[in-house]
Amino acid sequence: MDRRRVLLVVAAIIAALGTLLVVLYVRGADDRANEKFNAVKVLTVTKQINPGETVAAAQAAGKIELGSVAEGQRLPGSLDSLSPIEGQIAQTTLYPGEQVIAAKFATTVATGNNLTIPKGSIAISLNLTDTGRVAGFVNPGDKVAIFLTTPAFTRLLLNDVEVIAVGATAVVPTTTTDASGNQTTEQLPRTLFTVGVTQAQAEKILYATNGGSGGGQVAFGLLNKDSEVRPGPGTSADSLFK
Repeated sequence: MDRRRVLLVVAAIIAALGTLLVVLYVRGADDRANEKFNAVKVLTVTKQINPGETVAAAQAAGKIELGSVAEGQRLPGSLDSLSPIEGQIAQTTLYPGEQVIAAKFATTVATGNNLTIPKGSIAISLNLTDTGRVAGFVNPGDKVAIFLTTPAFTRLLLNDVEVIAVGATAVVPTTTTDASGNQTTEQLPRTLFTVGVTQAQAEKILYATNGGSGGGQVAFGLLNKDSEVRPGPGTSADSLFK
């Protein structure tokens, strides 16, 4: 075998080894990613499911698929199989991107208004991101504090509000602008929460969430019986490190 042929054979072997190493690295990267985020299987909605639609009809229409999410992003009550809700009916609208939760299905169609509003209060809803809703740990009956963040400050808005219902989660485009004016658009899940509040509290929340605060965002702080929350001057750039 002449020298040229030997070099060709060696080059072919090196190329094959290189390809094998790349395959092994990519496979290892996938494994490392799954280990890092503890990926778990969960059913998600791919097309809107309407109230009264059966699980069988939604499945036949390709509206539900099995995917993977990080363990910390899996919502309480979410499913990885349709068996627990087989033969059931959607009780509310389910939007593309949200996880399939057993509590949103039942054997009969929901009728009437099942929302219980505290005496003397009114019900209003607000739309929050994962961080704003304490990563999915807020449920009906919980008490929350509501904080408002604007470009100028972060401050307690209301210190004792009851959550009376949790609605649908939908993935929506959210655009943010940095200090240099550059805009970034992300696809972020947002969830509807309904709270029972007084008229004055409702006015504050609606003002804060509809641009009246100069581009502010609200977030929940989940309370327990030992939580200590009280009104104060809040935190701004001037007071951040004091």
